[in-house]
Amino acid sequence: MCSNTTLIILKVIAGFLSGSVSILSEAIHSLMDLLASVVAFFSVRISDTPADENHPYGHGKFENISGVIEAMLIFVAAFWIIFEAVKKIVHPQDIEQIGVGLVVMIIAAIVNIFVSRRLYLVSRETGSIALEADALHLKTDVYTSLGVATGLALMWISGIHLIDPIIAIFVALLILKESFDLFSRAYAPLLDQALPASEVQQITAIIQQHCKDNMTFHKLRSRKAGNYRYIDFHLNLDPRLTVGEAHAICDQIEDDIKNKFEQAEVTIHVEDF
Repeated sequence: MCSNTTLIILKVIAGFLSGSVSILSEAIHSLMDLLASVVAFFSVRISDTPADENHPYGHGKFENISGVIEAMLIFVAAFWIIFEAVKKIVHPQDIEQIGVGLVVMIIAAIVNIFVSRRLYLVSRETGSIALEADALHLKTDVYTSLGVATGLALMWISGIHLIDPIIAIFVALLILKESFDLFSRAYAPLLDQALPASEVQQITAIIQQHCKDNMTFHKLRSRKAGNYRYIDFHLNLDPRLTVGEAHAICDQIEDDIKNKFEQAEVTIHVEDF
């Protein structure tokens, strides 16, 4: 949030000094990033709240709602940028102080490289869709900042000011793609979509390792809410086993799955052959 706030101020100043719509479009992009960061901050805090009477499965889906909101914010920002860029094409204006804008764009790209890398690292460690969404925002911001910087450099060399709104539209199209990808990733868990096939295969392999003496399993189901994974299945056991023995087998399977996937809730329904 601090880095986005600083970059917004720098980009707005550079945008007004130069009159560049591509720089102002980047300022709007950073404003959306700031709003997204605020939403992500609160959603992560809420999603980490323990389960309660009204939310027996926890609050993990708040992160997914955050991701959907962020995607919609980016979508709106992209169309605003295109609208302003088209106005600049119809009514062209001279660009001044190009050097200032160029420096600000390079600074923005460098800052966002470091912040996005850190966010990606933490999102992988925690499985947080909200942090991954924020990292994706900033990664796109790196590319768009470098694109605007390239456009400004070309304008400086060629003197063709039409390059500015064209670059702004290109930035907006990248942002639209980002918003679509983010929306798809954030919205799917709200529909209780199964875990990725690779993860389901790993879970299946863990269960099969414990399936001895004619033990079998079926009805494996999975879903994700925020950074929490929910897994349940039916396990067929020898009816001659005691309750304690059956419970011990289930505990071993559950522990192995949780060792592989942090923040996993495993439910096993025991049946006889």
